[in-house]
Amino acid sequence: MTELRRDPIVGRWVIMEMDQPMIPKDLHMTPHHYEDAANCPFCYGNEYMTPPEIQAFRNPKTEKNAAGWQVRVVPNKFPALQIEGNLDRRGLGIFDMSNGIGAHEIIIETPYHEKDLSDLELGEIGNVLKMYCLRSLDLQKDKRFKYLMIFKNYGSGAGATLDHNHSQLIALPMIPKNVIEELKGSGAYFEFRERCIFCDMIRQELDEKERIITQNDQFIAFCPFASRFPFEMWVMPKEHQLFFHNISDESIASMAGILKEVLIRMKAVLNDPPYNFIIHTSPIDGEERQGYHWHMEIMPRLSRIAGFEWGTGFYAVSTPPEVAIKYLRDVRI
Repeated sequence: MTELRRDPIVGRWVIMEMDQPMIPKDLHMTPHHYEDAANCPFCYGNEYMTPPEIQAFRNPKTEKNAAGWQVRVVPNKFPALQIEGNLDRRGLGIFDMSNGIGAHEIIIETPYHEKDLSDLELGEIGNVLKMYCLRSLDLQKDKRFKYLMIFKNYGSGAGATLDHNHSQLIALPMIPKNVIEELKGSGAYFEFRERCIFCDMIRQELDEKERIITQNDQFIAFCPFASRFPFEMWVMPKEHQLFFHNISDESIASMAGILKEVLIRMKAVLNDPPYNFIIHTSPIDGEERQGYHWHMEIMPRLSRIAGFEWGTGFYAVSTPPEVAIKYLRDVRI
């Protein structure tokens, strides 16, 4: 029999297959294949193929927009939103409109074309995370922006248009609907119980020990109880924190270690699947939301959203987290 599970934060329901769950060999997985690096705009020597860099970690005595960088940030060549201009909010009858103002940046994680994030050394992953923070701290100074979304599309099955490993940061002039749902749910829980629902979730996972992939002193990685996708994973700081971009250098090093481990485990179990990750952080609109707790959600692309999901908002999940965890925890790495 299937099982209905309710997400305790946003109230979303998922339908979990319990009797005949799919295991890794049953799932549709598209291995990642690298294309020729010769014309890749993100590789060493091709810096002229991108817009001028915004920021970079560079080797000493190397010039801007040239080789010699470890992490490089450039504007998206085809941005979803433009940084220049005014919002000009306006109405058209019942419809609300504004100019497409925001920022859209590409964080090129490594100069090496065939290295993904899990292949990098811990210090290199730490530099990627540190760049996320630096760019977020810079963009939050712009009072037009209310939310900063950091995300990664890995593989064409997850929406990546270039093979070379990179992630993206989009600054938005409003708070996205999905984030508003999390804010409302966590805010209501905090108002009623005077506790953070994410902190309570961590306590329960530590007590039950059923869905934990790995942990260290500062972070925990687990498969959420109401997973929307097979092998979905969350990485969360154990200490209550509102904003990702305010984490310390020590926390960055700790997060780099746990992120590398979970990505290696996922890659080994699922044959290098396409995936998305998203960093959920508190908005930068000046309001302090004590009930929120930043976290990273990692979603392998092993299933498709179809008519039932779009029509109901439910998710049908073929692999319960309690099954996924056995593979993720037991794989040799």
